[in-house]
Amino acid sequence: MSSDRLPTEFWVQAQLRRFNAAGTGAYLLRRGDTERGTVLVRLIGHDGTRILIQVRDLDGKLAWMGVKEGAVLSNADADAYVDRAVDRDSDLWVIEVETRSGENPFENEVVGL
Repeated sequence: MSSDRLPTEFWVQAQLRRFNAAGTGAYLLRRGDTERGTVLVRLIGHDGTRILIQVRDLDGKLAWMGVKEGAVLSNADADAYVDRAVDRDSDLWVIEVETRSGENPFENEVVGL
């Protein structure tokens, strides 16, 4: 692991505390690898669920990619996607965040929308 990268477990814990302090519902649905796990975020909005997956850009900076081009998914489709993602990557972390409009709650840019 590169010395400039925070272990995933610490990053996830910090994000969950940040959301809770702001009064935003955020829940850990699945724990992944403590050091190197990738994070998948389910954004629950009034119109359905969007999914973001953590990626690194060419410079190694954290970014987010919208799954299915950022489309709003039904809960059943979102559940199926998460199940397939976990089957492919046993190190995956899954977080659920409640948002009004399904917006990205992270400061990093979204790629692939």
